[in-house]
Amino acid sequence: LTNHDNPELAILAGIDNVLKKAKRSPSELSLIVHGTTLATNALIQRRGAKVAFLTTKGHIDTLAIAREERFEQYDINIDRAQPLVPRHLRIPITERLTRDGEVFVGLDKSTILKALQTIKKEAAESIAVGYLHSYVNPAHELETREILKQYRPDLDVSISSEVAPEIREYERFSTTVCNAYVQPLMASYLGKIKAGLEGKDIKSPFLLITSGGGLTTLETASKFPIRLVESGPAGGAILASKVSSQIGSNASLSFDMGGTTAKLCLIDSSEPRISRQFEVDRSYRFKKGSGLPLKIPVIEMLEIGAGGGSIAHVDKMDRIKVGPESAGSSPGPACYNLGGNQPTVTDADLLQGRMVIKNFPFSLNTDLGRGAINKIISENLGIPDIDSALGITEVVDENMASAAKTHAAEYGLDLGERDLIAFGGAAPIHAANLGSKLKAKRILIPKNAAVGSALGFLLAAASYEVARSRHMNLLELNFEVINKLYEEMRAEALAIVTLAAPKAILQEVRQISMRYSGQGHELNIKIPNESFSEKQVQVLRDLFEAEYERVYGHKLRNAKIEILSWMLTIFENTDSLLPISKSRGSESHAEPVSYQKFYEPKNGEFIEAPVYQRESFENGFFTKGPAIIAEEQTTTIVPIGFECHADSLGNIILERADG
Repeated sequence: LTNHDNPELAILAGIDNVLKKAKRSPSELSLIVHGTTLATNALIQRRGAKVAFLTTKGHIDTLAIAREERFEQYDINIDRAQPLVPRHLRIPITERLTRDGEVFVGLDKSTILKALQTIKKEAAESIAVGYLHSYVNPAHELETREILKQYRPDLDVSISSEVAPEIREYERFSTTVCNAYVQPLMASYLGKIKAGLEGKDIKSPFLLITSGGGLTTLETASKFPIRLVESGPAGGAILASKVSSQIGSNASLSFDMGGTTAKLCLIDSSEPRISRQFEVDRSYRFKKGSGLPLKIPVIEMLEIGAGGGSIAHVDKMDRIKVGPESAGSSPGPACYNLGGNQPTVTDADLLQGRMVIKNFPFSLNTDLGRGAINKIISENLGIPDIDSALGITEVVDENMASAAKTHAAEYGLDLGERDLIAFGGAAPIHAANLGSKLKAKRILIPKNAAVGSALGFLLAAASYEVARSRHMNLLELNFEVINKLYEEMRAEALAIVTLAAPKAILQEVRQISMRYSGQGHELNIKIPNESFSEKQVQVLRDLFEAEYERVYGHKLRNAKIEILSWMLTIFENTDSLLPISKSRGSESHAEPVSYQKFYEPKNGEFIEAPVYQRESFENGFFTKGPAIIAEEQTTTIVPIGFECHADSLGNIILERADG
């Protein structure tokens, strides 16, 4: 369990427990992969370092002004996430670069020395530096860091030209400040883990999962800890993408449902969709635009308040509402008998017989769950408890389905005929119903689904993305500058990835962000790994217009096109290590271990269903719904109208019997 005072001790104790259980010595460990929410929690709980922010004179209020957008148009009491740095610690520095990186006003060293006095007086613990247009020319930021380190070598210094060297100063400054905010905490935490591993004589590589789904070294993570934000959920998307590859699925939807939230991720050609911006510490939960923006590569996931612990209530219009508030793990759902008294999704699932109680790690009290549902839902609506329970699960499933459809529509995609890959403790219970609402082609439950994110860590590849902003019109590209830029980015990425995977076969992916001139948002376009020359111009136009037409349904003929940013990712090729699902074995049947009644809405009554133990399945196992498949950490429901079989990799696959 988490040790809040010394979180590194829980990691070290976990390693000891694994070695003890496996009866192995420390020298036999070949790899340790770690994902952490420490940086995320520090940002959300505002428990990071005291940061001083040095920026171009006249721009100290950029962090407060932000984009002047209203994320909730009709809320007159709108409240945004406050900047991490108070105004008195946002310090103006005399310097100025033009948008092309030319020096307009030289760097005034005296203003930096004056800033050092403020830093000392205010006892700042970390420093962030962000100057206008430093993404083009980092000279002033590099010189500033050199001066700061000369006088205060004890303080961490984050500079925007390294943390987020891309256009748009608010997002760049925000990312740099957030990095500085969590850097002392993360550097200390990771340093203690490193020392603890050395004390145990563990010499295996220790890698960390990033928000973009790649593995990186402890040293890189200590320098850029902001890239670890949202690293935990990334593991689940990696698992889904690998499973998608194994079963030969070209289009799937990752569905991760745990205790507090559900996370959905679009997987195309066995690759999760990657975004280049993320928000943390939202003042309005799940509301885009209400948080602090981060310019980091992150697996694009839709997160909604729909988990096993999501609390149900009746609103003023006598409608059942579920979430986003959650009972969490403590006190948890009412049926946990740990002091919770609010009805949750887990209580509703239990009341409908959708969980195998004996497989749960501790005893569940159905009567307590029923009591909470009756008090809050049934008595207010005047309906039976089973109808209330069904209402709760229908609402939460419909919420997830609606959110998934909207998310896909934002990218011009249709969810019909996608495979649904479900994992997390609650997902297999809800997978069939959600899949029906989304018209999923197949519903797949991987082995050890309840710990899918952790499994994803072990399937992740060492990788690192580098991005640079250089604004150019498509018809006026400077090929020499572009080729030199990609050489620099490749060298930077290679240096990091080869440390994490020194003997790996590496691959390279290039992307650019493009838009029509005058637009405010870009599309990321994957481009060939070739040297830039005149012949590339038409190729880039064709790629951009094809993607633009796919997303928006039309293209602007003869309109000018511009490129804002250039991206390169180096990653380890791990596909050859993955087994591929073989053809279904000859049909076989397993003996039920018991029978259990669960509520079938189609019949409007409880029906008796066989309970199968998943561990006994062989390739070719087949059954028809209704059925319940139990395993140690979760339960899979096979409703009437579905067929279920197991493939050669142990995946459970549900398909509609009517096709």
